[in-house]
Amino acid sequence: MDLQTAHALVRFGMGASGAETPPSNPSAWLLDQLRYPEPSWSGPFPSSTEGLAAIREDRENKTLGPQSRARALYRAQGEAAITRGVATKAPFRERLVWFWTNHFTVSLRKPACAALVGSFVQEAIRPHVTGRFQDMLLAVMRHPAMLMYLDNAVSVGPDSMAGMRSGRGLNENLARECMELHTVSPASGYTQADVTSFARILTGWSVEVKNDPQGFVFRPRAHEPGEQTLMGHRFPDGEEGGIAALRFLANNPSTHRFLAAKLACHFISDNPPPTVIRRVEGVLRDTGGDLGTASACLVGLAEAWAPGTKLRTPLDLVVASFRALQVPPDPAPPFLGILGGLGQPLWTAPAPNGWPDVAADWSGPEAMMRRVDWAYAVSGRIGDRDPAVLADTCLGPLCRPATQDAMAHAGSRREAMTLLLTSPEFQRR
Repeated sequence: MDLQTAHALVRFGMGASGAETPPSNPSAWLLDQLRYPEPSWSGPFPSSTEGLAAIREDRENKTLGPQSRARALYRAQGEAAITRGVATKAPFRERLVWFWTNHFTVSLRKPACAALVGSFVQEAIRPHVTGRFQDMLLAVMRHPAMLMYLDNAVSVGPDSMAGMRSGRGLNENLARECMELHTVSPASGYTQADVTSFARILTGWSVEVKNDPQGFVFRPRAHEPGEQTLMGHRFPDGEEGGIAALRFLANNPSTHRFLAAKLACHFISDNPPPTVIRRVEGVLRDTGGDLGTASACLVGLAEAWAPGTKLRTPLDLVVASFRALQVPPDPAPPFLGILGGLGQPLWTAPAPNGWPDVAADWSGPEAMMRRVDWAYAVSGRIGDRDPAVLADTCLGPLCRPATQDAMAHAGSRREAMTLLLTSPEFQRR
């Protein structure tokens, strides 16, 4: 494995896998993952309709907590999602799925989302990672998981028929987070009045849980009537006004700049050069928000092939470790418990801004000690395999002589493997 191949596997992928032959042309290998459909995958990924049926059943039976159908769906879908990351043959594409899932965070901090977050990834994120951002944004904003997580399902126009009858009013959570975290960002200069106006535009965007057919529903009686002004642009009454507003936000220059900075931070460094951000921003602007072309732009940047400086999050670390170990075995490891123990429980970010993507948030002393303890535990899985061979498989020329020497003088295979998994070059990508 040469240096460029190692960078492709580690920086853009989910980590090298001993079960696969390294690509002979790493750039072409990455770009092919953007051009062609991802490999098919069989797994327990129920639809949002099935998730809503589980929520309805739990409510009718007053079933809460670990025994609920919603939690059972989460466990099955969560384990399957991590297993897919470990076993995927399109790791760059899978990394993009995880990136956009975190950008559009839906969290189990809202318990109802347990039944829906897996389908959210499958239905709103995965189909659009190489498509246009506006299509992903619309799919996200209409998905029951997002509408329930950020409370838009209960938002009512004060002057709507439902609002005047019930006295209920706006919930601005979805409008605020869509502008602040998903699209234009505060750098665009929007005001609180814009947030309120956008919340009015999105009234009536709700979720049907009790009756069939379940799923997204537009409720005209809850929609605030009349035109609304958002960032100096007027949008018509009705559901079409919301769709038009989302297209406007998706294609705003501030959105392109914000997304470019996030992509560069994820794939390049915690503090990417402004020139890199401008390159990606320009691609998004010139292509109308084509995410596949923007991802290909990253592959073509010289800065993306520099030595790894990004600290792996716990999720990155767990997936890369099991890819290096050529697992999951039968039975699969308890992925959800592992991630919880490392401080990044799956799909359970503490706030709508998702999990942090810079080293300072993951490198505290306690967090690093957890990594060491877990590395020692998982290193017991290597059996009679040679850690030096595994090091060559998963890192190749990225493995430093100091790490190789420390492994050679370790007291056991397990200790040698622990040294590999806790080495700076394995902890970073």
